[in-house]
Amino acid sequence: MIKKDLSVAFLGVKFENPFCLSSSPVGNCYDMCKKAYDVGFGGVVFKTIGPKSYFIDEVSPRFDKIDKEDTPFIGFKNMEQIAEHPLEENLADLTRLKKEYPNKVLIASIMGNDEKTWEDLARLVEEAGADMIEMNLSCPQMTSHAMGSDVGANPELCKKYCRAVKRGSKLPMMAKMTPNITDMVPVALACMEGGADGIAAINTVKSICNIDLNKYVGMPIIDGKSSISGYSGKAIKPIALRFIQQMKSDPRLKDVEISGIGGIETWEDAAEFILIGSTTLQMTTSCMQYGYRIVEDLKNGLMHYMDEQGVNSLKELIGLANNNIIPAEQLNRDYIVYPKIDLDKCVGCGRCYISCYDGAHQAMEWDEKTRRPNCNHDKCVGCLLCGHVCPVKAISLGEIVIKNGRKTKIEDIKL
Repeated sequence: MIKKDLSVAFLGVKFENPFCLSSSPVGNCYDMCKKAYDVGFGGVVFKTIGPKSYFIDEVSPRFDKIDKEDTPFIGFKNMEQIAEHPLEENLADLTRLKKEYPNKVLIASIMGNDEKTWEDLARLVEEAGADMIEMNLSCPQMTSHAMGSDVGANPELCKKYCRAVKRGSKLPMMAKMTPNITDMVPVALACMEGGADGIAAINTVKSICNIDLNKYVGMPIIDGKSSISGYSGKAIKPIALRFIQQMKSDPRLKDVEISGIGGIETWEDAAEFILIGSTTLQMTTSCMQYGYRIVEDLKNGLMHYMDEQGVNSLKELIGLANNNIIPAEQLNRDYIVYPKIDLDKCVGCGRCYISCYDGAHQAMEWDEKTRRPNCNHDKCVGCLLCGHVCPVKAISLGEIVIKNGRKTKIEDIKL
């Protein structure tokens, strides 16, 4: 069995591995966090602790999901707010967890509704034994506009609250970003100016997953009504990677340490977040679907990937993809890659032909007798839609042709 060192240092704190529960229903109490530690998570972000005066009153039911064909849980809608347990109980759980697991990382997620509350909560979780603080500036379904994503979209307010937290505690602190904005960079910069040591990204995306076609109500239905709330799971991974890349590509944020969140379900997902610049990785929806033991597969897969890449430390992989993601206007447009069709794999379904004819450039030709496709290079523009719709992966990258008058050499092209 391959063994690699998965430990990472994040904001000066050592994690035995990068995998953490994110602040959510999966880290709601002592027992849940204890089990996560026991099965191998390197850290937990305890479900967000709010002000003593703020009463959490949840709806029922409060989840929905998006699926596709026979694949469940592509995306998951969650209407749950922050921790519903009393402040004293949450603080006691933090103390107990740190006492029993001194070598595991305990991160306290907090959310205030004014400067004093942020400062007080920071002081209280430090006294309870937390190793680190995560400021939840991003929950999209809070019933108070003084909390959550409405705050996270306001750079000046974020800066002010970050300063309040740093007054209340000397612990390392990361600010958790909302994706419900166009550009995350101004908010991240404001948080860093306010004293944040790092960034967590992303929280859930505001959504309506489904509409009941007979009752004309969004899902889930609560007494005949519904509301917009957070979307998570595999479907938001592309959004998370995009926001992290945009932050890491800004010179002012290129060295900021990031805890990546958003659709991490497999070791490949984990590796992608690391390559785009994340040091630690947070998970919720995959744990809700598969249980905490998913971390065993993630750690094992990541160690095999490290072995394949010839690296001994995860630090060697962090951010390797950032310089290879560039503005669209800088991409090489000098060549076309034609599809290569493996007729031995082809099952004659016609998906490539239909998709090309109805959705691309009518370059895929179809022989009705043999039920086999053929690509007409005179029409093909090399979009490779055909390969993406093929159910048996019979279509791959094929011949490369340089466009007329272009100077790029085929041997210099990297695919």
